[in-house]
Amino acid sequence: MTYSVKEMYYTLQGEGAQSGRPAVFCRFAGCNLWSGLETDRATATCTFCDTDFVGTDGENGGKFSTAEELADKIAALWPDKDALADAYVVFTGGEPLLQLDTKLLEACKAHGFETGVETNGTQIAPAHLDWVCVSPKPDSPLVQDSGHELKFIYPQETLSPHEFADYDFEHFFIQPMEVEDPGAYHHNIQASIVFCLQNPQWRLSLQTHKIIGIS
Repeated sequence: MTYSVKEMYYTLQGEGAQSGRPAVFCRFAGCNLWSGLETDRATATCTFCDTDFVGTDGENGGKFSTAEELADKIAALWPDKDALADAYVVFTGGEPLLQLDTKLLEACKAHGFETGVETNGTQIAPAHLDWVCVSPKPDSPLVQDSGHELKFIYPQETLSPHEFADYDFEHFFIQPMEVEDPGAYHHNIQASIVFCLQNPQWRLSLQTHKIIGIS
């Protein structure tokens, strides 16, 4: 299998329960809910994605012909080769589960990495993942209905967090939907705060990497 990777970089996890943790991010190209082209956004299943996942031209991106080749590149981005007990890689996208497989997870674990994924939940996650974060999207069957973290982008016109409150996750997060209009984004933040206060099963997740100005 050839893996198509948009970009890879070392940073801090900015969202959810692992917020603040150093990690290598491996962003796969492609998604099953949007082409990634602005001309298609209005008719896409998911219209609010804030990420460029088209092509393989990003930082450290490219085509990788084997799991070992990609895992070696991921390991090369970890800064402290003597602290691999803390090494963590997050597979994201686009939709990473269109490409992420057991061979790649095993190759990363051979380097000492814990592995996490951020997925829209429309694909079943491989069993060997250490951390599964699911972010449900409208009009998309959620087949990965268990994991460590459910992150609901809020608000969504046709989807409610209450639909997922009984799913088998350890953590439930509300994350304000980012929009270009600052006033509308502020409204989404305030609405998310109110929802969490009224529904204490849910905790607030903010995109702290954007607040502090890192990737």
